[in-house]
Amino acid sequence: MPHTNIEIPEQLPIYGHKEMVAFPYMIFPVFVDDHDVQIFTEADKYEKLVAIVLRRTGETGDAASDLSGIGTLCRVNQIKKTGDGKFKVTLEGLNRLKILELDNSGPLTLAHCEVVREFVEKSMVSEALVQSLNALLKISLSYGKPLPDDVMKMIDYIDNPARLSDLVALYVNLPLLDLQELLETVDPLERLKKVYVHLTNEVQRMQVKSEVTSEVNRKVGKNQKEYILREQMKHIQEELGEDDPRSADMSELRRRIEEAGLPEEVRKIADKELQRLERINPASPEYTVSRTYLDYLAGMPWSTSTSDSLDIIRAEEILNEDHYNLKKVKERILEFLAVRSLKDNMKGPVLCFVGPPGVGKTSLGKSIARSLGRKFVRISLGGVRDEAEIRGHRRTYIGALPGRIIKEIFRCGSNNPVFMLDEIDKLGQDFRGDPSSALLEVLDPEQNFSFNDHYLDVPFDLSKVMFITTANQMDPIPGPLKDRMEVIRLAGYSTAEKLNIARNFIIKREIDENGLKEMPPVFMDEAVEKVITEYTREAGVRNMQRTIGSICRKVAKEITQKKPLRTPITPEVVSELLGPRKFHNEVAAENDRVGVVTGMAWTDTGGDILFVEATNMPGKPELILTGSLGDVMKESARAALSYVEAHFADFGIAPNAFDNQILHIHVPSGAIPKDGPSAGVTMVTALVSLLTDKPAKRGVAMTGEITLTGRVLAIGGLKEKVLAAHRAGVRRIVAPERNRDDLEDIPDNVRTDLEFIFINEAREALAVAL
Repeated sequence: MPHTNIEIPEQLPIYGHKEMVAFPYMIFPVFVDDHDVQIFTEADKYEKLVAIVLRRTGETGDAASDLSGIGTLCRVNQIKKTGDGKFKVTLEGLNRLKILELDNSGPLTLAHCEVVREFVEKSMVSEALVQSLNALLKISLSYGKPLPDDVMKMIDYIDNPARLSDLVALYVNLPLLDLQELLETVDPLERLKKVYVHLTNEVQRMQVKSEVTSEVNRKVGKNQKEYILREQMKHIQEELGEDDPRSADMSELRRRIEEAGLPEEVRKIADKELQRLERINPASPEYTVSRTYLDYLAGMPWSTSTSDSLDIIRAEEILNEDHYNLKKVKERILEFLAVRSLKDNMKGPVLCFVGPPGVGKTSLGKSIARSLGRKFVRISLGGVRDEAEIRGHRRTYIGALPGRIIKEIFRCGSNNPVFMLDEIDKLGQDFRGDPSSALLEVLDPEQNFSFNDHYLDVPFDLSKVMFITTANQMDPIPGPLKDRMEVIRLAGYSTAEKLNIARNFIIKREIDENGLKEMPPVFMDEAVEKVITEYTREAGVRNMQRTIGSICRKVAKEITQKKPLRTPITPEVVSELLGPRKFHNEVAAENDRVGVVTGMAWTDTGGDILFVEATNMPGKPELILTGSLGDVMKESARAALSYVEAHFADFGIAPNAFDNQILHIHVPSGAIPKDGPSAGVTMVTALVSLLTDKPAKRGVAMTGEITLTGRVLAIGGLKEKVLAAHRAGVRRIVAPERNRDDLEDIPDNVRTDLEFIFINEAREALAVAL
């Protein structure tokens, strides 16, 4: 309990302390000089009592007003001189003291004071606060906050809120003004609440500090442990004569770089990057980036190449084993080998195989690689829209990798493979760049000797690579890219060629893949021809292969059902296994009709035939065009009508044939878009047939574009169109005179089956077709 019964003199010496707030029950020293020690020596006259207050230095400039109004009554227990000439005064706090008035008339400042009386009534609130404060003190002790032994003993026995609050106030590290505020809080219960708040904040700070310290110690301990373990491992490895794994790894990487045969400028970059790698912590993400980069530099085939097989006879045998016909392609490969045998450092050609699906463009690349004795690499460019797919990503990006060109060269381990770029006509373009423009450097023999991938960031020689590109059509390929390539067209196969391909390649493969190798069925030529003409209609052989595979699977199913083996496979067996025929001979199945003419067209999937129909009806003169015709074919129809109207007398058309007549030109299969500059002659023939009432011969197919004067212009894709007409049963072909030289591309067996009539004027076609 406070010393409430203390009687004090009327006046007391007063000492203003700048660095401390004195509390009751507190025993503390004060160090003073010769001038201030007089305050305490004169205390003997005042029953050894003095008033200790906080001096708020420099607040008003008035020494008297800087003194706080509430202080502590203290007893002077001892005055002792120290070695440095100062005095140590030991004081004991007794009670709170209120300063009423100061007297500065004498040598010492005296104060008129009164003792502050504190009244405490125990309640549930005060008891709960006391218990909570005790608990908080113990929690703080658990975080390492030290307390003197005598204080620790007192805590459990103090149940007085006033005394406990003063004791804890000394324990909590608070600023002087906060301590003075507690001293001036006379109500013990209110003071206890404030102390509780301060102590709670202190415990929370200690808790956070403890967690941070614990985490730091854990990490430091882990690093120290790893360091000690590494040193022990290094010592053990030295004793066993083994190398440090990282040192061994760096040595292996350095050896690979030395043996890679890097060019001089690339070698300097690799050495610099290797020195940088040795300084990087293996736990750093940058270590992986640098290590992967060096792996690519060391693994690229800078000077590693395969030797070409220069045996031209053997190369020709391999090409003939794998592919039937394809005369021009085989000649080009043999020419390359011939020049290669005469010149070692020739640049690799860039071939572009253009043709419909299923004619063997991709498989031809494998045969070329086998005939040359080179490694084969293939990537598909269909749908590629990001330029980085070709040139790679810069190493500043997370997850950067080389482009697909460099990546495949790295994987194959040779700097002169046969590199096939499939579907080059299906490259995309968007905000991420134009990959077709990035391919210009790859495919240009004048530039690709120093191709710079963004990831490697050093030049790599691609001039030894034999690039082969494939496309279904040339139109989507940009002109500059097309200019870098040597175009070889694969038009498709005739029925006789398909029969040979099936007999020599496909049937054997399908028998083997469908488990019939032990009991192979025998396919008759008539059965294969039936498959080609009645169940498939294509330029290539892919659907034919699927259909033959379907027959083999059905035979395999019957064998597993214990049914007798079907052999040979006859046309009747084909009909039974495959069901009704899917395609009919459009030309042979129809009679000659007025206003219906057989035309020929070129599509992405090869050639095709189409029928141009013309009719008329009474009404206001008008030309109606239907059948999903493109702008070019619509213009051909208008030009054909103008030509017929201008020369109606030459064709035997009545002068009033165009009066009050609606002319309608239709191309069947209206759901299929059609366009192209080769239908003019066909439309002229259909109009003249209609207006002269003369039937057009269904077995005559024609192609060619006309001018307003009736001249016939050259067309493209004659081989594809002729093969399609031959499959459909056409026997006479009308084509522009300027395409006569294209007959060389048409197979001999097709040429002998067909009669070709070449024309310069549209009127010449009428004499043949009507």
